[in-house]
Amino acid sequence: MARDVVELKELPDVSKVLVKALTGAVTKKGRRAELPNRSYLMTSHEQDVARLAEYCRVTGFTLRDEVPATWLHVQTFPMQAALMAEDAFPFSLAGLVHVTNTMTLHRPVKVGEKLRMLVRAENLQPHAKGGTFDMVGEIHAGDELVWSGSSNYLASGAKVAGEPGEPVRLQAPEVAPSQQWRLPPDLGRQYAKVSGDSNPIHLYPLTAKVFGFPRPIIHGMWTHAKALSSLGALPEAYEVKVQFAKPILLPGKVGFAAAEGQDGGWGFAVVNKAGKPHLVGELGPAAS
Repeated sequence: MARDVVELKELPDVSKVLVKALTGAVTKKGRRAELPNRSYLMTSHEQDVARLAEYCRVTGFTLRDEVPATWLHVQTFPMQAALMAEDAFPFSLAGLVHVTNTMTLHRPVKVGEKLRMLVRAENLQPHAKGGTFDMVGEIHAGDELVWSGSSNYLASGAKVAGEPGEPVRLQAPEVAPSQQWRLPPDLGRQYAKVSGDSNPIHLYPLTAKVFGFPRPIIHGMWTHAKALSSLGALPEAYEVKVQFAKPILLPGKVGFAAAEGQDGGWGFAVVNKAGKPHLVGELGPAAS
């Protein structure tokens, strides 16, 4: 079945999207799990250089003409959030858990390039705790695919037909942390400003407690970006996958461990003081 493609003239305002998502949370409970057969498309998007500079400051990247892969995820996020906040979307955005993120940088992307961005939801699957699905993004520069990514989300309590598969878990490298990161109490607000993701669980103690957290937690995609920036020089093209294991409370302190593989790739992890992972990832060459 062909997808219904909705062409956007401008990126959605994520703060308004989140308000809509929170107010629609109750009406979506008990709804039959079926993903909308719809894609969002933006044909020409210009990157914001000033915002990129702040993004690099917050995540640890060096500001260059070539942008980080995680920055390109940030460009698609407002479209993904708007699609998940639609009335037709079966799950409440407020209750979703980000499980994994995979992205491929097919070639270096410059900040001055205009981007064509497409997002969609697919791959609804049963899970022991509910159901999972993928939010998929693609970015083209001209006719060339330059970035692709997929975020897997868990909708706890969802009813999805079928038997859950066996989860595949990434292995953290068996090396001691080489870095210690101190995360200030306002880091969630800093990242929300540069990423557009102003989910209340990341902002203030009071707003986090409403959703069951004793303190704000940092965005998983900040942790992902900070891990990549901490690896140093990255290949011109690569694939990276991370699994989010445990939230990081703010303020906090975590360790970063990384080990280079024989193929030139990396295994890495962000861990607590006991060595238990908050995030586990692996980076390797982009598939040709």
